[in-house]
Amino acid sequence: MALRGVRVVELAGLAPAPFCGMIMADFGANVIRIDKTRGPDQDRLGRGKRSVALDLKKPEAVSVARKLCSSADVLIEPFRRGNDGHTHS
Repeated sequence: MALRGVRVVELAGLAPAPFCGMIMADFGANVIRIDKTRGPDQDRLGRGKRSVALDLKKPEAVSVARKLCSSADVLIEPFRRGNDGHTHS
């Protein structure tokens, strides 16, 4: 497998990010997806990934996410500039 030994952390989101994580898992990467804690996820792009649900508004959860990221080779984050739900002036 081309990506065996590569550690990937993926923040759950829409569109290309979960697809990219799935492809990396298909090629042998160890992918851990950080899901939101809201109800069950109907994501169809979770093949080959492990996941953990974290409420990133809590300091303990942020600490866990940082620990995961510190040992990762790749971080996949699905957020686009200006698409954070806040209004900017």
